[in-house]
Amino acid sequence: MLKRFPVPRSFFLAVFAFGIPINAHAAEVRVAVASNFTAPMKVIGQIFQKDTGHRTSISYGATGQFYAQIKNGAPFDILLAADEKTPTKLESEGLGVLSTQFTYATGRLVLWSTQAALIDSEGEVLKSGNFNKIAIANPKLAPYGAAAMEVINNTGLTAVITPKLVEASNIGQAFQFVSSGNAPLGFIALSQVFESGKLKTGSGWMIPSSLHKPIRQNAILLNPGRNEPAAQALMNFLRSNQAKEVIRSFGYEP
Repeated sequence: MLKRFPVPRSFFLAVFAFGIPINAHAAEVRVAVASNFTAPMKVIGQIFQKDTGHRTSISYGATGQFYAQIKNGAPFDILLAADEKTPTKLESEGLGVLSTQFTYATGRLVLWSTQAALIDSEGEVLKSGNFNKIAIANPKLAPYGAAAMEVINNTGLTAVITPKLVEASNIGQAFQFVSSGNAPLGFIALSQVFESGKLKTGSGWMIPSSLHKPIRQNAILLNPGRNEPAAQALMNFLRSNQAKEVIRSFGYEP
């Protein structure tokens, strides 16, 4: 027979004194997150774990690639997509839980360079053509890439810019092309270079929302997370004021 030992009173005093969370039902939630949302999700994941005790196992990548993985049985509980089309498709194919998707953020596109004086506030550098390469995420897979192509076409610069395009597989790689200097400038997600109300480095042109369709990023609860309290808790947390403050601080509209 197992012996039961009394829990010392000092343990409970330590819990209250140091804020040690006691959560008998703490669990792990597996989340697939669009590359552009990497920075805010790292912050949100830390706050979520501190507040709820639930852990987050997060994978970052291209929404199109996650779609293929989920179709092939990848055991994600939640998808935070870079678009609204993919969650809707997963829902219609029976891979996402009905009526659980919502827009967790509306993304902003920026033309960015590590060079402080290269890009002016109106993006006139695009008309000048004084660059040899410009990075863009694959417009067939990445919503930010599709939005960038809309901007190029709507500014009448298709013939000038298209020959200089360097296509990345996703928005994370597009950022790497520019940050490493392999391309002097590129279209990336504002969240990748924006924090506390300003660009962290370099120069950039905040693309007017009138030049492309809104980049609505939707979350959806996937079938493996249907009965998982940790997954439901994270879906709720993403709608909280705490999460919205973080999302807004990285240049998104929550």
